[in-house]
Amino acid sequence: MKTIIAATDYAELAENAVEYAAAAIAGLNNYRLVLFNDFSMPIHAMSAAVSAKDVQDLLDENKLLLEAKALLLAQQYGIETIPVTTFSFVAGAIEELITKYAPDLIVMGMEEKTLEQELLGNTTTSVIKKLHVPVLAVPAKAKFNGLKKVLFSCDAVHGVSEQLLERIKEIALITKAEVEILLINETVEELKAKGADPDCLHRIDKGLEGIDYYYKNIKSDSIIRGIAGEIKRMDADLLIMAPQQHGFWGSMVHRSKTRIMASGLNIPLLSFPV
Repeated sequence: MKTIIAATDYAELAENAVEYAAAAIAGLNNYRLVLFNDFSMPIHAMSAAVSAKDVQDLLDENKLLLEAKALLLAQQYGIETIPVTTFSFVAGAIEELITKYAPDLIVMGMEEKTLEQELLGNTTTSVIKKLHVPVLAVPAKAKFNGLKKVLFSCDAVHGVSEQLLERIKEIALITKAEVEILLINETVEELKAKGADPDCLHRIDKGLEGIDYYYKNIKSDSIIRGIAGEIKRMDADLLIMAPQQHGFWGSMVHRSKTRIMASGLNIPLLSFPV
């Protein structure tokens, strides 16, 4: 069975991401939701002399809360839910869940953009960078109302994998979404002049055959501003990106543009590993 992992700390941002994941799963076939919480000790408990029993009571209370949340989602959306609570570091716990459940997608909430986050990242952007599993970053105001328009910001210079094209096609077929393939500052002729794989666009056409898609080229002095402007122009429901180590997605200080985009969006960002 296909699996989606959604992480929550019960904060409004994370709960919104969980609701988005559950609503999306309800429209898919044969998916289950692993509802994940990494328990953190309350500050007052950490600063006080608490007994081992008190700690265990807090863990048990948190487990019951997660189980109740999972049951409510299962009843509300008619989906299978599996509650999993851990007491460790988030990134390490998610890696263990990946090994156990082999998820197709990880869903996390995305904080609003801040200078500190843009420079250093946060838990979600760290997961995007490190894990070899697609990550859906859901901003606070995003609600799932189906997918009608999908924007795929394409790095045609470095090529697009068959696996990524298969996933984009799967999304479009399930949701009947229209896909725009965005090329920034590069026409087909310019891509060829830069030495891009001459068969790349042909493979994209072949990989997306059977769905409604088209290419769009825009000129912009900033990749990030170009993508943000196109999101607004086409009223996109989802942005898809595949981050590269350097090159197209790099910057002066090698900060990932995928991470920066993920910290300033009002629609979900689906990031695929290269």
